[in-house]
Amino acid sequence: MHKPFSDVSIDTRKIAMLIEYRGALYHGWQKQLQPDVPTVQATLEQAIGQVAAHDVQIFCAGRTDAKVHGTAQVIHFETSALRSQKAWVCGVNAQLPDDVRVRWASGVDDAFHARFSATARTYRYLIINTPVKPAIFAHLMTWHERPLAADKMHQAAQALLGENDFSAFQAAACQSHSSFRCVEYITVRRSHDVLVIEIKANAFLLHMVRNIAAVLMEIGDGRKPVEWAQQVLQSRDRQQASVTAKPDGLYLVAVDYPDSFAIPQLTKGPSLLESSFD
Repeated sequence: MHKPFSDVSIDTRKIAMLIEYRGALYHGWQKQLQPDVPTVQATLEQAIGQVAAHDVQIFCAGRTDAKVHGTAQVIHFETSALRSQKAWVCGVNAQLPDDVRVRWASGVDDAFHARFSATARTYRYLIINTPVKPAIFAHLMTWHERPLAADKMHQAAQALLGENDFSAFQAAACQSHSSFRCVEYITVRRSHDVLVIEIKANAFLLHMVRNIAAVLMEIGDGRKPVEWAQQVLQSRDRQQASVTAKPDGLYLVAVDYPDSFAIPQLTKGPSLLESSFD
């Protein structure tokens, strides 16, 4: 049973929030120079500003691409306003469209930063594997027509664990100074017609998860051998990998922080995607 939101004012200048959003109608997370381009960041800043009664700038754990979704995006912002947890959650949600939601709000220490304090992020990539493209899951999952072998995909993915140079899975437009990332785990499982790729790493390069998913799908449908994932990784050459998989099935589902920041455990707990396909 969920606890009710508190009516006690949050007496700190820095607020953290957990955000859920359906990215289908947005040009990604990051605010654009053109004011008429819808982004998740701009939508949230406007709504939070209405409740705070002043302009706010928000910082996030991970900037997701156009049409990518989030069930556990973490943000923070600074404010001079004294509002209760209930006011921050319910008040901001009242200003938001139906495809963006604040799930909780909490005061945090001045040292907390939604991006730089994070120690790991977890993404899930959902694939609907049916002969006919479904109508119901449009923009919520990526459709793959050819039958996929989840066991081969899972086996291939284990070659990507640990700290490696992921240049072969990095988009050309990526601005990261290093292509090295440490992947804690990758799992691939099937539940009926849905395959779920889950990957946890300290951080991700631009399009890294989508490029990994594309390689695994080519292995899963038999076009490439299991060993190909390791060969692509070792090549450090983006041209050796597949085309980037579509963004529709990608979700940011968890962000980890040191316990000292006391970020509510909801950021690490199960989301709707954790059990929907068991």
